[in-house]
Amino acid sequence: TGQMEAESTGGNLGEKVDVEAAGNPLEPYIASLRQQLKEQDPVFLIGVVVALAAVVITIVFLKYFLSSKTVRSAVLLVGLCDSGKTLLFSRLLSGKFKRTQTSITDSSAPYKAKNDKGNTWTVIDLPGHDSLRSQYLEKFKLAARAIVFVVDSAIFQKQVRDVAEFLYILLTDTVISRNAPALLVACNKQDITMAKSAKLIQQQLEKELNTLRVTRSAALSSQDGSVGGTVYLGKKGKDFEFSQLPMKVEFLECSARGSKGEEGGADIENLEKSLAKL
Repeated sequence: TGQMEAESTGGNLGEKVDVEAAGNPLEPYIASLRQQLKEQDPVFLIGVVVALAAVVITIVFLKYFLSSKTVRSAVLLVGLCDSGKTLLFSRLLSGKFKRTQTSITDSSAPYKAKNDKGNTWTVIDLPGHDSLRSQYLEKFKLAARAIVFVVDSAIFQKQVRDVAEFLYILLTDTVISRNAPALLVACNKQDITMAKSAKLIQQQLEKELNTLRVTRSAALSSQDGSVGGTVYLGKKGKDFEFSQLPMKVEFLECSARGSKGEEGGADIENLEKSLAKL
Protein backbone atom coordinates (compact mmCIF):
# COMPACT_ATOMS: atom_id res chain seq x y z
CA THR A 1 0.00 0.00 0.00
CA GLY A 2 2.86 2.38 0.91
CA GLN A 3 4.52 1.64 -2.39
CA MET A 4 1.30 2.43 -4.29
CA GLU A 5 0.97 5.77 -2.44
CA ALA A 6 4.56 6.66 -3.26
CA GLU A 7 4.01 5.81 -6.91
CA SER A 8 0.79 7.83 -6.86
CA THR A 9 2.59 10.80 -5.28
CA GLY A 10 5.47 10.52 -7.70
CA GLY A 11 3.01 10.36 -10.58
CA ASN A 12 1.26 13.52 -9.38
CA LEU A 13 4.57 15.36 -9.09
CA GLY A 14 5.53 14.30 -12.57
CA GLU A 15 2.22 15.46 -13.93
CA LYS A 16 2.66 18.82 -12.08
CA VAL A 17 6.07 19.38 -13.64
CA ASP A 18 4.73 18.48 -17.06
CA VAL A 19 1.83 20.89 -16.66
CA GLU A 20 4.16 23.74 -15.56
CA ALA A 21 6.47 23.08 -18.49
CA ALA A 22 3.52 23.00 -20.85
CA GLY A 23 2.11 26.16 -19.30
CA ASN A 24 5.31 28.13 -19.89
CA PRO A 25 6.93 26.85 -23.11
CA LEU A 26 9.25 29.92 -23.23
CA GLU A 27 10.97 29.03 -19.97
CA PRO A 28 13.91 27.20 -21.65
CA TYR A 29 14.50 30.16 -23.94
CA ILE A 30 14.31 32.66 -21.07
CA ALA A 31 16.79 30.60 -19.07
CA SER A 32 19.12 30.44 -22.08
CA LEU A 33 18.81 34.22 -22.57
CA ARG A 34 19.63 34.84 -18.92
CA GLN A 35 22.71 32.68 -19.22
CA GLN A 36 23.85 34.53 -22.35
CA LEU A 37 23.32 37.91 -20.68
CA LYS A 38 25.43 36.80 -17.72
CA GLU A 39 28.23 35.86 -20.08
CA GLN A 40 28.09 39.13 -22.06
CA ASP A 41 30.48 42.05 -21.59
CA PRO A 42 28.82 44.79 -19.42
CA VAL A 43 29.90 47.43 -21.95
CA PHE A 44 27.95 45.59 -24.65
CA LEU A 45 24.85 45.45 -22.45
CA ILE A 46 25.06 49.18 -21.74
CA GLY A 47 25.26 49.80 -25.49
CA VAL A 48 22.12 47.73 -26.08
CA VAL A 49 20.24 49.64 -23.36
CA VAL A 50 21.32 53.00 -24.80
CA ALA A 51 20.26 51.94 -28.30
CA LEU A 52 16.84 50.84 -27.05
CA ALA A 53 16.43 54.11 -25.15
CA ALA A 54 17.28 56.06 -28.32
CA VAL A 55 14.62 54.16 -30.27
CA VAL A 56 11.98 54.85 -27.60
CA ILE A 57 12.86 58.57 -27.44
CA THR A 58 12.69 58.82 -31.25
CA ILE A 59 9.24 57.20 -31.33
CA VAL A 60 7.95 59.54 -28.61
CA PHE A 61 9.41 62.58 -30.41
CA LEU A 62 7.87 61.58 -33.76
CA LYS A 63 4.50 60.97 -32.14
CA TYR A 64 4.60 64.42 -30.49
CA PHE A 65 5.81 66.11 -33.69
CA LEU A 66 3.17 64.51 -35.90
CA SER A 67 0.36 65.15 -33.43
CA SER A 68 1.40 68.80 -33.07
CA LYS A 69 1.16 69.13 -36.85
CA THR A 70 -2.36 67.74 -36.96
CA VAL A 71 -3.83 69.91 -34.19
CA ARG A 72 -2.97 73.17 -35.96
CA SER A 73 -6.37 73.74 -37.51
CA ALA A 74 -7.14 77.30 -36.36
CA VAL A 75 -7.31 80.41 -38.52
CA LEU A 76 -6.62 83.45 -36.33
CA LEU A 77 -8.11 86.82 -37.26
CA VAL A 78 -5.83 89.49 -35.78
CA GLY A 79 -5.26 93.21 -36.26
CA LEU A 80 -5.74 96.61 -34.68
CA CYS A 81 -9.06 97.79 -33.25
CA ASP A 82 -11.67 98.78 -35.86
CA SER A 83 -9.82 97.14 -38.73
CA GLY A 84 -12.95 95.11 -39.54
CA LYS A 85 -12.01 91.69 -38.07
CA THR A 86 -15.38 90.93 -36.47
CA LEU A 87 -17.41 91.84 -39.56
CA LEU A 88 -15.00 89.77 -41.64
CA PHE A 89 -15.54 86.90 -39.17
CA SER A 90 -19.31 87.19 -39.66
CA ARG A 91 -19.05 87.40 -43.45
CA LEU A 92 -16.82 84.31 -43.66
CA LEU A 93 -19.16 82.23 -41.52
CA SER A 94 -22.61 83.35 -42.61
CA GLY A 95 -22.11 85.79 -45.47
CA LYS A 96 -24.35 88.25 -43.63
CA PHE A 97 -23.68 91.84 -42.62
CA LYS A 98 -23.64 92.33 -38.87
CA ARG A 99 -23.19 95.50 -36.86
CA THR A 100 -20.21 95.04 -34.57
CA GLN A 101 -18.49 96.65 -31.63
CA THR A 102 -14.97 96.40 -30.26
CA SER A 103 -14.33 92.83 -29.10
CA ILE A 104 -13.05 92.24 -25.58
CA THR A 105 -12.87 88.45 -25.87
CA ASP A 106 -12.35 85.84 -28.56
CA SER A 107 -15.06 84.34 -30.78
CA SER A 108 -14.70 81.07 -32.66
CA ALA A 109 -16.69 78.94 -35.08
CA PRO A 110 -16.05 76.20 -37.67
CA TYR A 111 -15.46 77.40 -41.24
CA LYS A 112 -15.72 75.12 -44.26
CA ALA A 113 -13.21 76.06 -46.93
CA LYS A 114 -14.50 76.54 -50.46
CA ASN A 115 -12.48 73.75 -52.06
CA ASP A 116 -12.99 70.18 -53.32
CA LYS A 117 -11.65 68.69 -50.09
CA GLY A 118 -14.14 70.60 -47.95
CA ASN A 119 -11.53 71.27 -45.25
CA THR A 120 -12.94 72.65 -42.02
CA TRP A 121 -10.94 75.15 -39.97
CA THR A 122 -11.77 76.87 -36.70
CA VAL A 123 -11.83 80.61 -37.33
CA ILE A 124 -11.02 82.61 -34.19
CA ASP A 125 -11.56 86.36 -33.96
CA LEU A 126 -9.03 87.81 -31.47
CA PRO A 127 -9.50 91.19 -29.71
CA GLY A 128 -7.55 94.02 -31.31
CA HIS A 129 -7.08 96.21 -28.25
CA ASP A 130 -3.39 96.61 -27.44
CA SER A 131 -3.91 95.57 -23.80
CA LEU A 132 -5.48 92.25 -24.85
CA ARG A 133 -3.60 91.24 -28.02
CA SER A 134 -0.62 89.50 -26.42
CA GLN A 135 -2.79 87.57 -23.95
CA TYR A 136 -5.03 86.06 -26.65
CA LEU A 137 -2.21 85.52 -29.11
CA GLU A 138 -0.38 83.51 -26.44
CA LYS A 139 -3.53 81.45 -25.89
CA PHE A 140 -4.11 80.44 -29.51
CA LYS A 141 -0.80 80.76 -31.40
CA LEU A 142 0.15 77.09 -30.98
CA ALA A 143 -3.02 76.01 -32.85
CA ALA A 144 -2.60 78.46 -35.75
CA ARG A 145 -2.59 76.97 -39.23
CA ALA A 146 -2.96 80.44 -40.68
CA ILE A 147 -2.99 84.01 -39.41
CA VAL A 148 -5.21 86.53 -41.17
CA PHE A 149 -3.79 89.95 -40.29
CA VAL A 150 -6.53 92.48 -41.03
CA VAL A 151 -5.45 96.01 -42.01
CA ASP A 152 -7.69 99.06 -42.36
CA SER A 153 -6.59 100.19 -45.82
CA ALA A 154 -8.49 103.49 -45.58
CA ILE A 155 -6.47 104.88 -42.65
CA PHE A 156 -3.35 102.76 -43.09
CA GLN A 157 -1.11 105.81 -43.51
CA LYS A 158 -1.96 106.94 -39.95
CA GLN A 159 -1.57 103.45 -38.47
CA VAL A 160 1.48 102.15 -40.31
CA ARG A 161 3.70 102.33 -37.21
CA ASP A 162 1.18 100.54 -34.96
CA VAL A 163 0.47 97.89 -37.60
CA ALA A 164 4.20 97.26 -38.07
CA GLU A 165 4.79 96.94 -34.32
CA PHE A 166 2.03 94.34 -33.96
CA LEU A 167 3.36 92.46 -37.00
CA TYR A 168 6.87 92.56 -35.56
CA ILE A 169 5.66 90.88 -32.35
CA LEU A 170 3.95 88.17 -34.40
CA LEU A 171 6.81 87.49 -36.77
CA THR A 172 9.55 87.35 -34.13
CA ASP A 173 7.62 84.99 -31.85
CA THR A 174 9.53 81.71 -31.48
CA VAL A 175 6.43 79.47 -31.68
CA ILE A 176 5.01 81.22 -34.75
CA SER A 177 8.40 81.23 -36.47
CA ARG A 178 8.88 77.50 -35.78
CA ASN A 179 5.37 76.40 -36.83
CA ALA A 180 5.31 78.84 -39.77
CA PRO A 181 1.53 79.23 -40.27
CA ALA A 182 0.47 80.94 -43.49
CA LEU A 183 0.26 84.73 -43.10
CA LEU A 184 -2.55 86.37 -45.05
CA VAL A 185 -2.47 90.17 -44.80
CA ALA A 186 -6.05 91.17 -45.59
CA CYS A 187 -6.09 94.79 -46.76
CA ASN A 188 -9.69 95.48 -45.77
CA LYS A 189 -12.12 98.34 -46.54
CA GLN A 190 -11.20 98.52 -50.22
CA ASP A 191 -14.71 99.90 -50.85
CA ILE A 192 -13.55 103.25 -49.44
CA THR A 193 -12.09 105.68 -52.00
CA MET A 194 -8.98 106.55 -49.93
CA ALA A 195 -8.01 102.89 -49.41
CA LYS A 196 -4.37 102.01 -50.11
CA SER A 197 -3.57 99.08 -52.40
CA ALA A 198 -2.17 95.80 -51.09
CA LYS A 199 1.08 96.39 -52.97
CA LEU A 200 1.64 99.83 -51.42
CA ILE A 201 0.78 98.50 -47.93
CA GLN A 202 3.30 95.69 -48.35
CA GLN A 203 6.06 98.09 -49.46
CA GLN A 204 5.47 100.50 -46.57
CA LEU A 205 5.32 97.70 -44.01
CA GLU A 206 8.62 96.29 -45.27
CA LYS A 207 10.28 99.69 -44.78
CA GLU A 208 8.73 100.17 -41.33
CA LEU A 209 9.64 96.64 -40.19
CA ASN A 210 13.19 97.16 -41.42
CA THR A 211 13.45 100.28 -39.22
CA LEU A 212 11.82 98.50 -36.26
CA ARG A 213 14.26 95.62 -36.57
CA VAL A 214 17.21 97.97 -36.19
CA THR A 215 15.78 99.84 -33.18
CA ARG A 216 14.49 96.72 -31.39
CA SER A 217 17.71 94.77 -31.90
CA ALA A 218 19.76 97.71 -30.62
CA ALA A 219 17.53 98.06 -27.55
CA LEU A 220 17.74 94.36 -26.70
CA SER A 221 21.52 94.28 -27.16
CA SER A 222 21.97 97.28 -24.86
CA GLN A 223 19.90 95.55 -22.14
CA ASP A 224 21.57 92.18 -21.73
CA GLY A 225 23.09 91.15 -25.03
CA SER A 226 20.34 88.61 -25.73
CA VAL A 227 17.31 88.63 -27.99
CA GLY A 228 14.81 87.94 -25.22
CA GLY A 229 13.41 84.70 -26.61
CA THR A 230 12.53 86.16 -30.01
CA VAL A 231 13.87 85.26 -33.45
CA TYR A 232 15.65 87.64 -35.79
CA LEU A 233 13.31 89.14 -38.37
CA GLY A 234 14.35 88.36 -41.94
CA LYS A 235 17.98 87.92 -43.02
CA LYS A 236 20.93 89.63 -41.40
CA GLY A 237 22.75 92.08 -43.60
CA LYS A 238 19.77 92.57 -45.94
CA ASP A 239 16.85 94.99 -45.93
CA PHE A 240 13.73 93.24 -44.71
CA GLU A 241 11.32 91.68 -47.20
CA PHE A 242 8.36 89.40 -46.47
CA SER A 243 9.84 86.82 -48.85
CA GLN A 244 12.61 86.18 -46.28
CA LEU A 245 10.17 84.76 -43.72
CA PRO A 246 9.86 80.98 -43.06
CA MET A 247 6.11 81.05 -43.71
CA LYS A 248 4.05 81.68 -46.83
CA VAL A 249 2.98 85.36 -46.94
CA GLU A 250 0.24 86.79 -49.12
CA PHE A 251 -1.14 90.32 -49.34
CA LEU A 252 -4.69 90.51 -50.65
CA GLU A 253 -7.44 93.11 -51.00
CA CYS A 254 -10.93 92.67 -49.58
CA SER A 255 -13.95 94.49 -48.21
CA ALA A 256 -15.98 92.94 -45.42
CA ARG A 257 -18.62 95.65 -45.84
CA GLY A 258 -18.76 95.35 -49.61
CA SER A 259 -19.11 97.97 -52.30
CA LYS A 260 -22.94 97.85 -52.10
CA GLY A 261 -23.08 98.54 -48.37
CA GLU A 262 -25.01 96.64 -45.74
CA GLU A 263 -27.55 95.16 -48.15
CA GLY A 264 -24.98 93.74 -50.55
CA GLY A 265 -22.47 90.95 -50.25
CA ALA A 266 -18.87 91.21 -49.09
CA ASP A 267 -15.92 91.37 -51.47
CA ILE A 268 -13.87 88.62 -49.83
CA GLU A 269 -13.31 86.21 -52.74
CA ASN A 270 -9.52 86.65 -52.61
CA LEU A 271 -9.44 85.73 -48.93
CA GLU A 272 -11.72 82.72 -49.46
CA LYS A 273 -9.46 81.48 -52.27
CA SER A 274 -6.39 81.77 -50.05
CA LEU A 275 -8.13 79.92 -47.20
CA ALA A 276 -9.09 77.18 -49.66
CA LYS A 277 -5.38 76.55 -50.32
CA LEU A 278 -4.42 75.92 -46.69
